Amino acid sequence: MLKYGLINQLVNLEKKDFMMKEKQQYWILETKQCAYAFGINNAGILENVYWGKRLESQLDYPDLPESEGWASFNGPTQVLQEEYPVYGGMCFHEPCLKITFKDGVRDVVLKFESEKSSNNGLIITLEDIHYPLKVNLHYQTYSEYDMIERWVEVENLGKETINLERVFSALWHFPGGGDYFLSHLTGRWNNEFNLVREPLTPGVKVLESRRLTSSHHHNPWFLIDDGNCSEDNGNVWFGALSWSGNWKLTAEVSNFYTTRIGIGINDWDFIWQLKEGEVFSSPHAICGFSDKGYGEASRLFHNFIRDELIPHKNQIHKVLYNSWEATFFDVNEPSQSRLAEIAAKMGVELFVVDDGWFHNRNNDNAGLGDWWPDSEKFPNGLTPLIKKVNSLGMEFGLWLEPEMVNPDSDLYRKHPDWILHYPTRVPTLARNQMILNMARSDVQDYIFTKIDKLLSENNITFIKWDMNRNVSEPGWNTAPGDQREIWVRYVKGLYKVWGDLRTKHPEVIWQSCSGGGGRADLGILNYADQIWVSDNTYAIDRLRIQYGFSQIFPAITMESWVTDADRGMLPLEFRFHVSMCGSLGIGGNLLLWDEAEILEASHWISAYKNHRQVIQFGNQYRLSKEMMQYMSKDAEKGVLFVFNTGNNDTQSHNTINLRGMNPEVKYKIEGIQEILTGADWMKRELSFPLEINKSLFLEISKSK
Repeated sequence: MLKYGLINQLVNLEKKDFMMKEKQQYWILETKQCAYAFGINNAGILENVYWGKRLESQLDYPDLPESEGWASFNGPTQVLQEEYPVYGGMCFHEPCLKITFKDGVRDVVLKFESEKSSNNGLIITLEDIHYPLKVNLHYQTYSEYDMIERWVEVENLGKETINLERVFSALWHFPGGGDYFLSHLTGRWNNEFNLVREPLTPGVKVLESRRLTSSHHHNPWFLIDDGNCSEDNGNVWFGALSWSGNWKLTAEVSNFYTTRIGIGINDWDFIWQLKEGEVFSSPHAICGFSDKGYGEASRLFHNFIRDELIPHKNQIHKVLYNSWEATFFDVNEPSQSRLAEIAAKMGVELFVVDDGWFHNRNNDNAGLGDWWPDSEKFPNGLTPLIKKVNSLGMEFGLWLEPEMVNPDSDLYRKHPDWILHYPTRVPTLARNQMILNMARSDVQDYIFTKIDKLLSENNITFIKWDMNRNVSEPGWNTAPGDQREIWVRYVKGLYKVWGDLRTKHPEVIWQSCSGGGGRADLGILNYADQIWVSDNTYAIDRLRIQYGFSQIFPAITMESWVTDADRGMLPLEFRFHVSMCGSLGIGGNLLLWDEAEILEASHWISAYKNHRQVIQFGNQYRLSKEMMQYMSKDAEKGVLFVFNTGNNDTQSHNTINLRGMNPEVKYKIEGIQEILTGADWMKRELSFPLEINKSLFLEISKSK
């Protein structure tokens, strides 16, 4: 006998175990194409039994295996796929939760207490069998994206403080017995988003950040495949952590050849003192499944980010010009006005003044923290320049680095205690700056007040929020709890300030920058609409960087500039085509561009505007690392970018198959005479022979 109720794609089953002849609690979370099933086995262990393609009937999902150990050396949880393993008993694999109680006990034993479902959500409540500890496992389904969101709340129901030493947001299991490959993104400053795919072997693979940001070095995203996968076919499981601070991912293959991935806040140098009645909420983790390969996994994430995360979901991103490379710190009203005139002539819609505009900022040795216009550079404030920019038909934006302070600043001289520091150590300088303690309410209030004043008194519609160094001396000797809570409290403080500013100024578009891609994660995209992907603007390097970035992030979030890095080495056309693959920007010194370059730039800016709806909101198809196709959601139009960098072999460069077309609709490809159905185009091998360092931008249109 089987009872079930379907509530907005969430199935709660009481399933009879025909072997034991007793009922077991069993849950199935279903989305449009995939399903996730788990339940409580005969020993009371919450166990995962399925994650993959949605099955035809609830009866088709696996039964819960019996709880067994392995000899006397391994308990049942070492063999079974425990849904949220804790440190305790005979648990020798990576746990999700590690706790020390007031009496010194470091062992957690959880039992099922209750479940609650509402809308697309499910909460499983577990409690310790002895201590007043409650753990709520949260699940939220997003059916259209085949995504499941998971997070954990740990609650102290007693009077004595509990020390949390690890709190992962989620752990995922993969079908047992197979060999799996892990794809992840790695790099460093100026060389971000390198895609790596490697086999998982017995043991633990750890990816992490200890830098206070999600970092350039690794990204809190993963993709797992079973070895029979391509861009267009095969089973892939994927996920990411929505967090902008220290994080950790553990990919573990046990000696029983079970494979699991856990992700959450990094437990390195971490502790959280959970006091009476308090609740600790973990960051949210998003996971998904597709049986249509790497490309479909990316498109699911792209749609989710566009529709569910970024603040201005349906707003086209404007073509911007950033004046940094033209003037550096030599910023003043006349120089910026001249650049604005040229930018407007080219068709730029948003003019952004970068570093150097604020008090005493003539180099990177001084001024950070003093967020008001420099009186010598802008004797009448920013208003005259903004009015000039607006009169040219452009909006105005500014660069800020709110989390930083220079020793040579009014702020530091007044509040030297506001930085992250240890009283007995000399603060480390990086780029001549130190980090303000965003966990402090007075620091939060100061930053909010200064930026709010700028936005309230000036017609500013865009802010580039930068962070140009990583952490050192993470001390806070007046912390309300253990100083090691700083890793979480800092990020929560950052989110509070950014969130309060967004609420006060909802029209402003924000960009996340940390020396490029040092803070590119799902967490920050709740506040920022764009990410500055890398300080590396060499076009050929950017193709590789953008390819990795596209594994998770949609083109609309990818700010990409045409600069002078390749001027004289690569055609302007090539450089524009690379940047047109995302949200187009220009960052070169326009004072050095001749009339022919200005005219050509105007042409490509106009072409981008005509097609950016498809690029920013359409489906992206990675035909190769140097060929990108974008198709509108209704599959009626698209664009194709083809590059020859000299780094690929002739066959892979010259031959491609288009994707994403309606098989029954007839299309015209720019430069090709034939008109064919989508089915025929996608079967046909297309060849675009190009010389090295040449590129193509072609329109795909529905034939009338």
